[in-house]
Amino acid sequence: MAAQHQPSPEVLRALVEESTRKSSVIWLRYGDEARARPAWHVWHDGAAYVVTAGPEADRQQGRLGEVEQHLPGLAEAETATVTCRAKDSRARLVTWRARVGHLTPRTPEWEGAAAALAGDRLNATDAAHLLERWSASDTILRLTPTGEVLEGPGRMPTDDTAVPPPGSPATTTGRLPWVVHKRARGRPRLS
Repeated sequence: MAAQHQPSPEVLRALVEESTRKSSVIWLRYGDEARARPAWHVWHDGAAYVVTAGPEADRQQGRLGEVEQHLPGLAEAETATVTCRAKDSRARLVTWRARVGHLTPRTPEWEGAAAALAGDRLNATDAAHLLERWSASDTILRLTPTGEVLEGPGRMPTDDTAVPPPGSPATTTGRLPWVVHKRARGRPRLS
């Protein structure tokens, strides 16, 4: 059996950048997390940037639209595993390791990353004051590729890797709601 060709480091670096740039959501696993967490991000200056809710977010959860994504523990992590998926097929393209770094608010790097993130931030109810809120109460993190590609062309796992969904108190206790376009059972169609 012939040995499988491994892509060069330059090709892997380009794959990481292009797949992360084109993915609308990346999946992050860090610390002792059993499952990956989705995160919206932006690729800027050779790294993925995410904004995560600050420590006050738990108190503000009732104020919809004013709290950023919750990525508890990411700010304390030194490294994270980033998985990028294809938009059309949702298949995993590449999984890479990143160093997690904090950006100090109002520094030139923070300003550049915040501007890039603000341009991609959907449904911001306070767009005019977004950067002020981020500098005061949220955290912008830089996910810098270490060069280690864990999954990619020629190195994809053969097992399922699916994790059972987390438990939830959500339930439907009664009949399902009536839907306008759905025909009731036993009723004839009108011609």
